[in-house]
Amino acid sequence: MGNPTLHDVARVAGVSYSTADRVLNGRGGVASKSIERVRQAIEDLGYRRDMMAANLSRRRSYRFAVCVPQGDHGFFSSIRRAFLAEAEARAGQRVTIEICDGSAAPLPQDCDCAVIVGAGTDRLTPAIAGLAAGNVPVVTLVSDIPGSRRAYIGIDNVVAGRTAGRLHRIAHRGRPVRVLPVLGSASLRDHRDRLAGVAESLGQASLLPPIEVADNADQMRDLLGRALREDPRITGIYSIGAGNRGLIPLMRSLGSSRPFVVLHELTPHSRAALQDDLIDVVIDQKPAEEVASALDAMKAIADGETPAGVTITPAIFFKENLPEDPA
Repeated sequence: MGNPTLHDVARVAGVSYSTADRVLNGRGGVASKSIERVRQAIEDLGYRRDMMAANLSRRRSYRFAVCVPQGDHGFFSSIRRAFLAEAEARAGQRVTIEICDGSAAPLPQDCDCAVIVGAGTDRLTPAIAGLAAGNVPVVTLVSDIPGSRRAYIGIDNVVAGRTAGRLHRIAHRGRPVRVLPVLGSASLRDHRDRLAGVAESLGQASLLPPIEVADNADQMRDLLGRALREDPRITGIYSIGAGNRGLIPLMRSLGSSRPFVVLHELTPHSRAALQDDLIDVVIDQKPAEEVASALDAMKAIADGETPAGVTITPAIFFKENLPEDPA
C-alpha cells in the first residue's frame, strides 16, 4: 500500500475532502467533533503531508539568513559557495538566501530561520539569544552552541580529535609520539572539542601544550616555525583550525625530516600539499553535505516541523584517495 493521502484521511474520518483540508490547514469553520475525527484518522493512518506540494500550491516562499565569518579562509569560502549553489538549485522551491558577515552584529531579525556557521565564540551567544527572543529560529553549522538554537548540523568534533589522535598513533607505531596541536583559538568550541578528543586519544604525555595562531597564515608560519626550532623532537603536528597556508611552506623547508601532519578541511591549498607529500592526512567535514542538511532543517522549521540534528561523518583523505578536483 502506498502512502496515505488526504482523500484516505477524509474517508476514514467520515468527512468531505474539503473538511479534512480545512482541518489540516487550520482554516476554521469545522465542528470540533469533525476536527477530532480528522486528527484521529491522521494518526491512525500515519498520514504525512507533502509539504513541498502544499507550499508550491500556496506559493510559499522562504527567506533564510546565513551568517558566515568573512575573510580569506578557504573552508568558509567553500561554505559560502555551497550555500549559493544550493540557493540556485532550490530556486524552484522559492528559497532565497541572504549571506551576511557572521562576525558582525546585530544579526538579521526578519527571516524565517537563520544559520550560524562556526558559532563558537562567547561574543555570538547574546546575538543568537537575541534571534531567539525575536522568534527567529537558529540552526548552528560546523560548531555547536548550547541553548537558543533548534538544530546542530556538523561533525562530532570530539570524535574528529580522537580520529586525529589515532592517525598519529598509527603513524608513530614503534617510536615515541610527540605531537604539537595548533589551535585557531581556544575560544572556539569546535577547536576546544577537537583538542579534547586528541588528548583523550594520545594522552597528555604524548601531547605538547597547544599554540594558538588565530587561524592566520602569518601567525602560523611564525609561531609554528619557532616551536619547531625550539623543539626538534616534535614528531607530529595536528592543525585543528585554519591558517595552513603558513604551515605548508614550513613543511616544504624541512623536507623528508618533517613531522607527520594531520589537518582539517580539503581546500585548494591542503589538496596541493597532499599531492606534494607536504602533509599526510586531511579530515574533511564535507561542507556541501552540511549545507544541504542545514537548508533541509531550516525548511522543516519554517514549515512548523521539528528537525533532527544531523551528525556528518567526515571523510579522511590521503594523497591516494583524493576526489576529483571540482575546479
